[in-house]
Amino acid sequence: MRDLILAVVFIPLIGAAINGIFCWKTRRKAHYIAVPAIAIPAVISLYLLVKVAQGYHFDDVLYWWIAIGDFRVPIGFLLDELSVVMLVTVTFISTWIHIYSIGYMDHEPDISYARYFTYLNLFVFFMLVLVMANNYLLMFVGWEGVGLCSYLLIGYWYEKMSAANAGMKAFITNRVGDFGFTIALFLIYKHLGSLIFHDVFARAHELSVPLATLITLLLFTGATGKSAQIPLYVWLPDAMEGPTPVSSLIHAATMVTAGVYMIARSHVLYNLAPFTMEVVAVVGVITAWFAASMALVNNDLKRVLAFSTISQLGYMFVGVGVGAYAAGIFHLFTHAFFKGLMFLCAGSVMHALHGELNMQKMGGLLKKMKITGITFIVGALAISGVPPFAGFWSKDSILHHAFVEGHKFVWLVGTITAGMTAFYIFRLIFLTFFGEPRDKELYEHAHENPPVMTIPMIVLAIGSAFAGLFALAPGGGFEGFVNRIMHAGHEAAVHAAHGEGGAGGLIVISVAVALIGIGIAYLMYIKRTPDPVEMAQRFRPIYLVLYNRYWVDELYFAFFINPTVGISRHVLWKIVDVGIIDGIVNGVARLCSLIGAGVRKLQTGFIPDYAWFILAGIIVVCGIKILF
Repeated sequence: MRDLILAVVFIPLIGAAINGIFCWKTRRKAHYIAVPAIAIPAVISLYLLVKVAQGYHFDDVLYWWIAIGDFRVPIGFLLDELSVVMLVTVTFISTWIHIYSIGYMDHEPDISYARYFTYLNLFVFFMLVLVMANNYLLMFVGWEGVGLCSYLLIGYWYEKMSAANAGMKAFITNRVGDFGFTIALFLIYKHLGSLIFHDVFARAHELSVPLATLITLLLFTGATGKSAQIPLYVWLPDAMEGPTPVSSLIHAATMVTAGVYMIARSHVLYNLAPFTMEVVAVVGVITAWFAASMALVNNDLKRVLAFSTISQLGYMFVGVGVGAYAAGIFHLFTHAFFKGLMFLCAGSVMHALHGELNMQKMGGLLKKMKITGITFIVGALAISGVPPFAGFWSKDSILHHAFVEGHKFVWLVGTITAGMTAFYIFRLIFLTFFGEPRDKELYEHAHENPPVMTIPMIVLAIGSAFAGLFALAPGGGFEGFVNRIMHAGHEAAVHAAHGEGGAGGLIVISVAVALIGIGIAYLMYIKRTPDPVEMAQRFRPIYLVLYNRYWVDELYFAFFINPTVGISRHVLWKIVDVGIIDGIVNGVARLCSLIGAGVRKLQTGFIPDYAWFILAGIIVVCGIKILF
């Protein structure tokens, strides 16, 4: 079993190494290495899921990585209910994204094609390290690794300035959050004497409430960066500059889910910090509403989905924030299917329309792209929370837990956001696939994509339709399975899964809100009553605020980036570096030069002059001796 676990983690690294080192050889055949490097771990992970369901756990040290005095950190891996769910999610979704990439990236030059699959394999490797690590420091290695790979893949087309800037923005924004994560690790080791999960959690009760609150808030700071929550969400919309399969991988199977997983893994610490739990839930629900509001008016196909991801991540944080850790992970699981699907569908539309992303130029594409259109609609129904599609089960479980735990404000805002979600995603569907084509030339060139791209969409559409039914599995369903290591909420999870505990009324409200959102989108963008253009003019101030994303990027530039650049240029560079540091160094050089120039004049080359110098020296020495 140990060998299988190691194989799951390291086979993607081997695939990345082969394509990375021998890219000049693999070239257009790079996918023959890259796809099996993910598909084999996916098959193994399903076997491991069965073993864990039967009660098997693994927590072992491969070797001791750092051993300095009392500070000991291993390379060790952990397999339990939580990590195996993440393992299956990451490998399964990533496998189909890799397959889809074969068709999507077909136009890339040979070496660039191999470089792409190298980065993709490396991305999955670091994510597997993150979710399988048995200690915080090794988790942090995976945490930083996915950050590095996101930088490489978002800026994959580095010749484009916008792509290079987007990669840099993602990298720097995440460094802000990671600073908090790093400080939290120092505090954990200082006060608990270890970074290994089972040691930390066994001694967690020794922490005072203020200290536990500080540590968990710092960990959450890291999560806001990695999982794009307020105020560090700004990198994710710009991450759309990378290839669309990369967007699917980041949004569905890797990176952005890391923060949710980290909090769920650290649930023992978070249970000691009620204030932090409130912060997580409130930040999550505000982020969900905030991102959804920006998606209402955006016309960029991929950016609507990016804001959608930020919003859905907010729901996941609501789940873990109200103590329903398993519900948050359940939504992570279902979201991986329908968000991965929708990004692949968006890529299919782009591929057919020569890279066009503006939905206002589309329309009527369902006639020419039936598979893409139907699978996209399945994903839209899932994210809208329409039963029995996957998103209904997980989103409603989170809202149910929020309500029964007394977080009425969180439940209310989350329910309103669900209606907004249904509206903006079906606005996208209606503008893209229904009505009359708004750009005839673009429409004429539209076509369905080859099976290597459509088959992954069909598979993920099936998952988007039925993955939520795991809520009804024996033993408390999905949440009951995960709660076997959470030691909390099992009965609530069972009741929620079966519609007990007052959940029926909440479900009716949630479904009604989703259907209202879809209905309004239908009236505005199919029936044109009311006309969306007239609505935009009537509520122009609100429209401008949403369209310009609340000018958050501009505010960041005005209050943080421009002052930092100004201080760096005019104070640190011109005054400190050039004026003080260079001034001291250059001053010493000039002083030595002046002294040298003076001493050089004494070297005349005439013996009588040297004789006079010797005589003068003797007189000075004798005078000093007489005086002292």
